[in-house]
Amino acid sequence: MPPANPRQHPVTEPSAPWVDTDSDAIFDLAPVSLWLEDFSALRSLFERWRAEGVTDLAAHLAADPARIQACMHSLRVLRVNPRTLALFKAPDQATLCSRLHEVFRDEMRDHVVRELLPLWNGQTLVENQTVNYTLDGERLDVLVRMRILPGHESTWDRVLVSLEDLTARIRAENSLSASERYARDLFERSPVSLWVEDFSAVKALLDEVRRSGIEDFRVFLKVHPEFVTRCMQEIRVIDVNRQTLKLFGAPDKTTLLARLHEIFRDEMTESFAEQLHELWAGRYTQEREVINHSLAGDTLHLHMQFAVLEDHLDCWDLVLVSLVDITARKKAEAYLEYLGKHDVLTRLRNRAFFNEELSRLARKGPWPVAVLAIDVNGLKEVNDDLGHAAGDALLRRAGEVLGKAVDAPGVAARIGGDEFVVLLPGCDEAGAQEGQAQIQQVLELNNQFYPGRTLSLSMGLAVCPTGGSLEAALQAADRAMYEDKARYYEHHAPTRRRSDRTPAG
Repeated sequence: MPPANPRQHPVTEPSAPWVDTDSDAIFDLAPVSLWLEDFSALRSLFERWRAEGVTDLAAHLAADPARIQACMHSLRVLRVNPRTLALFKAPDQATLCSRLHEVFRDEMRDHVVRELLPLWNGQTLVENQTVNYTLDGERLDVLVRMRILPGHESTWDRVLVSLEDLTARIRAENSLSASERYARDLFERSPVSLWVEDFSAVKALLDEVRRSGIEDFRVFLKVHPEFVTRCMQEIRVIDVNRQTLKLFGAPDKTTLLARLHEIFRDEMTESFAEQLHELWAGRYTQEREVINHSLAGDTLHLHMQFAVLEDHLDCWDLVLVSLVDITARKKAEAYLEYLGKHDVLTRLRNRAFFNEELSRLARKGPWPVAVLAIDVNGLKEVNDDLGHAAGDALLRRAGEVLGKAVDAPGVAARIGGDEFVVLLPGCDEAGAQEGQAQIQQVLELNNQFYPGRTLSLSMGLAVCPTGGSLEAALQAADRAMYEDKARYYEHHAPTRRRSDRTPAG
């Protein structure tokens, strides 16, 4: 509401035509703030500006802010009701009117233009939301309604102004808005991928299956695997946060949602089947490790937490899913597992895995089991003459040969410095000889590929029949390998015999 000139005193005019006993009582007892004001000086000011050629009041006021102040000073307060005094914390009308400059200040001057323009355009009823202040400085958000009273349209000398206190509502709305912004910021800036989803269609499908009399849902899914795919297609993604776009390599939400079939595929179907089974059993909070894919095709190992929000358990229309990227951890675990079972230098199986496989074959077979004992010839001379780096290079080449020549279920392992063993389950002597010939062929290709130092392997073969001793077969293969090594050194001076073990026989 525009202020009166602080230098003017309020005037009460009992002879005002609109005032009678009943109207007087209604004015004083009204539960909203009421002001009776005289706008005749404002009307005269408008008429003078029109006579001077002003047609655009907004531009006229913007050109000189002092003109807004002139409009505000032209208004006279004639009377206010007790609710007004209580609202603005004024002891009486005289005090309120003498301190109107404290009531109508700051952003009030920006709002008053929206009240002046309708009056300029001939409207007799004006409504506007603005800001006032109590005499002790408290901000009031108010809805102003101004009505030029009937019979005073030509003079504007009687205008009834009502103020509806919106402060509590505006504060509540601002608080709600701030809470919503805070929650939105938490969602958007979360360091984990967050998805808000609607599972109501999934619930409808599960309810339909339950009504059909199905009790064993796991068996139902085995018989109808297409049901899992159908449920996945019925999930509606409501929103995702920034981290989700970053995680899956999506430029924006539209692209991500259009390409969900690239993200949730392959292994995800089996994982989602388990998720459906838990929902069937009434477990609405879940967590598991899942595999998704980025839009670039990279495999993502994720820790998923899933929850149907408590207030939405009757329809599942609001579900929160969080995904934490554990790809690096899974790679580290896989590498540690690899190190536990592989020789780092040759990338073949190590002695620990070889011992486990030997025990497994001794218990379960399949029989017969062929054993090839293999040793690198001349490794000591290479280490002595060219250094251990050259010796390691020779061992890596031996690993390449055995890795390419031995196919599953065969196992090639490095069990010592230059000692290797190949286990061929379910392989008789003819098959073992074929395997040995395959190793020799790959060895020759390897020597063609690597010019310079020739890689030479001594090999010994033995076959363990059903009910036989694998340890005995290993020893027999070892003896055969040393015999082959002896023949090698007969033709390659200087002859060397291992000092750390002497072949039996």
